Amino acid sequence: MAKWVYSFGDGKAEGRADMRNLLGGKGANLAEMSSLGLPVPPGFTITTEVCTYFYDNKKTYPAELTDEVEKALAEVEKVVGTQFGDAANPLLVSVRSGARASMPGMMDTVLNLGLNDKTVLGLAKSSGDERFAWDSYRRFIQMYSNVVLDVGHHYFEEALEIKKEDLGVSMDTDLKADDWRAVVAEYKKLVEKRTGRPFPQEPREQLWGAVGAVFESWMNQRAITYRRLHSIPESWGTAVNVQAMVFGNMGEDCATGVAFTRDPSTGTNLFYGEYLVNAQGEDVVAGIRTPQHLTVQGKLAQKSDAPAMEEVMPEVFKQLDSVRQRLEQHYRDMQDIEFTVQRGKLYMLQTRNGKRTAKAALKIAVDMVHEGLIDKREAVARIVPASLDQLLHPTLDPKAARKVIAKGLPASPGAASGKVVFSADDAEQQARAGEKVILVRRETSPEDIHGMHAAEGILTSTGGMTSHAAVVARGMGKPCVAGAGDVRIDGKAGTLSVRGTVVKAGETITLDGGTGEIMLGVVPTVQPELSGDFAQLMEWADEFRKLGIRTNAETPTDAAQARKFGAEGIGLCRTEHMFFDGDRIVAVRQMILADDEKSRRVALAKIQPMQRQDFVELFEIMAGLPVTIRLLDPPLHEFLPKTAEEMEVVAKDLGVDVKEIEERANKLHEFNPMLGHRGVRLGISYPEIYEMQARAIFEAVAEVQKKAGKTVVPEIMIPLVATKKELDLMKVVIDQVAEEVSTASGQKLEYLVGTMIELPRAALRAGDIAESAEFFSFGTNDLTQTTFGLSRDDSASFLEKYQQRGIFEHDPFASLDTEGVGELIEIATERGRKVRNSLKLGICGEHGGDPASVFFCHKAGLDYVSCSPYRVPIARLAAAQAALGGPLKTE
Repeated sequence: MAKWVYSFGDGKAEGRADMRNLLGGKGANLAEMSSLGLPVPPGFTITTEVCTYFYDNKKTYPAELTDEVEKALAEVEKVVGTQFGDAANPLLVSVRSGARASMPGMMDTVLNLGLNDKTVLGLAKSSGDERFAWDSYRRFIQMYSNVVLDVGHHYFEEALEIKKEDLGVSMDTDLKADDWRAVVAEYKKLVEKRTGRPFPQEPREQLWGAVGAVFESWMNQRAITYRRLHSIPESWGTAVNVQAMVFGNMGEDCATGVAFTRDPSTGTNLFYGEYLVNAQGEDVVAGIRTPQHLTVQGKLAQKSDAPAMEEVMPEVFKQLDSVRQRLEQHYRDMQDIEFTVQRGKLYMLQTRNGKRTAKAALKIAVDMVHEGLIDKREAVARIVPASLDQLLHPTLDPKAARKVIAKGLPASPGAASGKVVFSADDAEQQARAGEKVILVRRETSPEDIHGMHAAEGILTSTGGMTSHAAVVARGMGKPCVAGAGDVRIDGKAGTLSVRGTVVKAGETITLDGGTGEIMLGVVPTVQPELSGDFAQLMEWADEFRKLGIRTNAETPTDAAQARKFGAEGIGLCRTEHMFFDGDRIVAVRQMILADDEKSRRVALAKIQPMQRQDFVELFEIMAGLPVTIRLLDPPLHEFLPKTAEEMEVVAKDLGVDVKEIEERANKLHEFNPMLGHRGVRLGISYPEIYEMQARAIFEAVAEVQKKAGKTVVPEIMIPLVATKKELDLMKVVIDQVAEEVSTASGQKLEYLVGTMIELPRAALRAGDIAESAEFFSFGTNDLTQTTFGLSRDDSASFLEKYQQRGIFEHDPFASLDTEGVGELIEIATERGRKVRNSLKLGICGEHGGDPASVFFCHKAGLDYVSCSPYRVPIARLAAAQAALGGPLKTE
């Protein structure tokens, strides 16, 4: 029989840390901490299977659930010594979500549940603090009404502001017990007015209302957006954790806080966190008050005047530091912990693997290997390959002039420049239009998730290093400056101002998330130095991976950059990209406008020495590593001018009448050029083009071999082949040119001739094609287009809808469709190798840098993947993880 509820607390638990799929991350870790004997308030977890049942059965619950919840609640009452709903000595609980993957702030929480008009009096008596009891009740009404009854927060905030104005006070702390009692009465009236029903007084009705709301929140818009951004399946569902309340807001000997066992921005092994005296848990993360530092070291580093917890609560801090060390030793990973201090006693409310920047992830993994906590395999498996992207892009130039207008907390490292926007919707809209934007808010909330994703960086005027903005930005790899207290933000007027300097919406600022600096205008950037922890982890990754990693490059700059990143050759050199430079395009256009072969050859003779020099440079940079050169692929009309103005310029350059260019452009125009006169079809129609390119390649090989005294083996690739005969005809041209150049130069030339597999027919007839081809390179961009019948350029308008409706799990142009396109790759691999055992196989589409696609390529038995230079380290790490059986999930 299914078990729907698992209890924890009082030094024991029914669950364990490895049950996160069933109990969610929060529930599994609460159970684990209880079993470790840590001070965890008792409670119980309603499993993720109940969430699945809830959505599969018209939002109803399993028949046994009520009884299991009642039994678990009775156990909590027994441990705490209070009764749920008892007027004299009430048990109050929190109700929190907890999916198996951390989704900070994306789903709903209710605190102080169980309070009503009677139990509030019991809480006042048992706590000896009437003000605290009524403050807790008004917080509960506001939170419950927002989460369960769908009454907006702002109604309550407005009512509270009016009350404070009437009393002539500005701070919540100025309100007395009777004032909060009056606020509660106002809140209850407000709820009845907005919902047409009185605020629920029955604690069990409150409990089931909150449980239902948490399950409902799994499908709220912000949770859906977060899941899409982080590839979290909808089918996982969330658990619900019901836990006895402990209070951080009973007085000056109470506190609440969030901490990381190491610095989540840098990875340094220092206790890092924040706390608020006399506050409830959500206050720290919500970013409404700027919290204080846990440690004296943290306080000094941020030049803060507020006392550290280490100073004001030394005994509790000592205990917390001991828990920190114990948890990290136990989980063998950096932990993100939440705690509350109630009247001098420490309680642990959560632990989870902490979200961290890529830089911190590398440092923590490498340090933990040196500390003996984990081994090299685990260190490599822990790093999210895509997160390395954060480290590979430019940072602010330390020598550049910068006009700093304010400084906040360095909440998430990295640098970003962009136009100021004041709402998440504006950020998303302008980013879609191609603008780089910085999202500026007083504080961010989970509703802002879409705007945070769209923005280059995030700036908030309140909140700390553990606020929502900071945690989410670190998880996304976005620069964030938080708690910039000197910045005044007026979203309605569209301005941010700092001591007389006013920045309007649409004006540009630069953020440095590593220093907390906010600067006017754009500050120049420099390439990062990739050494230390990065180099060490990459070295370990290379020990494990089986796949070769090449790069897609045609310029010396890209090729040199890719080599620095560890590329083992060029997997795709697109020769047409070399045609667009200055003088060359004129010669290319002459070739296209030529009426006969003789005129074409004259124009091609001008292009050949330029192409030869390009290849010389690439071969020299690659120093004997393989270089795969794709012969001309795009249709000829792409090289012709499009507008009347451009046509006039070209006519003048070529000394021809503009009508001649118009006529030739019209003649070359195609209704569907992607499937038109391109690739090998051009080579068949105009063999002199491929002949010129082959000559340029072989002459470059001869020159470099002569100079370096080392053999260079180019891999010449024919694009868009559908039949063996096409390849055979081109091979004859290439072989003949090779023989001519070899004779003329006196150099022995070694080379391979192969093909792109980018048409379904080529994949299915791979056995035939392999009789002539010495290698296959899967061009997955076009193979995806031709398999799905989708145009990459036109499908963006509906692909997002397809993902939302669950037709596609991922964009098939970003992450390989392993079922359809993948099956064609597997068929071609099997049939090709059956005919030619030594057949070299690679992939050179954009998918070559996508970790999930790299995993597939490893499984399919390919020899290498090729990707853009900046994705080479990502592919190296993904290939190592594929060899180790997949990544380990940290946060």
